[in-house]
Amino acid sequence: MTEKYCLFCDKENKEKHIIINENELFYARWDNFPVSQGHAEIVPKRHIESFFELTDTEILQLFDLLKKTKTIIQDTYHPDACNIGINDWEEAGRTIHHLHVHIIPRYKGDVENPRGGVRNIIPGKWNY
Repeated sequence: MTEKYCLFCDKENKEKHIIINENELFYARWDNFPVSQGHAEIVPKRHIESFFELTDTEILQLFDLLKKTKTIIQDTYHPDACNIGINDWEEAGRTIHHLHVHIIPRYKGDVENPRGGVRNIIPGKWNY
């Protein structure tokens, strides 16, 4: 059986990744198709698909690198806020079947009304 190519397992490919930070179990990279300036992703070095497959140790390292990457984004791009998101499984919008956590910087005025934040993924559900 032929294994499928995985972009995130191909971590050393400098043409596909700009790595901005890493720890023992995860690496942070700039998103190749950023939603906003400074959009980054935290990716496990181990190939897994779902957040719910993470071990307790991996969860701690994920959140440690998430905080450190947010500091890099803040110092470099000076966003006003951020959204953190995971598209867990295809029905949630995942297209690369390797867990990755998005850090999407937000800037004052980037949308007319940011109320609801990630709730906007389902039309009409943001206004509560």
